[in-house]
Amino acid sequence: MSDDYFEVNRQTWNEKVKIHSKSDMYDLDAFKNGKSSLMSYELNALGNVQGKSLLHLQCHFGQDTLSWSRAGAKCVGVDLSDEGIVMAKALNEELQLDANFVRCNVLDTSEYVNETFDIVFTSYGVIGWLPDLKPWGQMIVERLKKGGTFYMAEFHPIVWMFDYLDGKQIMKYGYMQDDAIYEEYEGTYANQDSKMTSKEYGWNHGLSEVVNALIEAGLKIDYLNEYDESPYNVLPDLVETKSGNYETKNKLYPLIFEIKATKL
Repeated sequence: MSDDYFEVNRQTWNEKVKIHSKSDMYDLDAFKNGKSSLMSYELNALGNVQGKSLLHLQCHFGQDTLSWSRAGAKCVGVDLSDEGIVMAKALNEELQLDANFVRCNVLDTSEYVNETFDIVFTSYGVIGWLPDLKPWGQMIVERLKKGGTFYMAEFHPIVWMFDYLDGKQIMKYGYMQDDAIYEEYEGTYANQDSKMTSKEYGWNHGLSEVVNALIEAGLKIDYLNEYDESPYNVLPDLVETKSGNYETKNKLYPLIFEIKATKL
């Protein structure tokens, strides 16, 4: 059944690519002119990537992958969306970078990508598209070199307990809900005025599920951090902070978590 869910999501993300690439949020012109799309969390965590090999999971249309490439990493990006990978390859050629891009379900990455990497990276709105994190964790270990680093920055599981579709925050979904969550709505997070209809299946994963999937696969967790501030203004009624990030008015729960881990 999850194959059907993935197919619905693939079609939706193909449409999202067309809209996101023209959106202010992704600001493609500034990116083409040299602006990095990477945020402070991942930049601080991974530091100097010059000469390192990096696999970017669920790369959308490749901006972060290509930002790491500009920083000197040898990159491969994978994504479910055909349109995303087509655009990523076109951007790579236009910017005269040397990244490679592969279209596949992220859980099948090892079937399409044979090499191992110094770094496996993924960020912001990624694991909620996966029904089970155990094969995800296993794939990460398969693609890491011994001593290699896995790093993720992601929206906190509490964020996904709310329904935001009417511009309000209504707690509706389980923190560790097993059942798929189906949503159908007009617009997309990067352009809420768009007339596209987003149809998507997602899954909620608590922090213990994320951490244990990585530990059970064979990674050593270096740290798990939680933060009040999100680099993206994609939720209702967030307030901009001095650092240029965004937080809830009452700071009752974290918006972001990050994990760094090592393959021993």
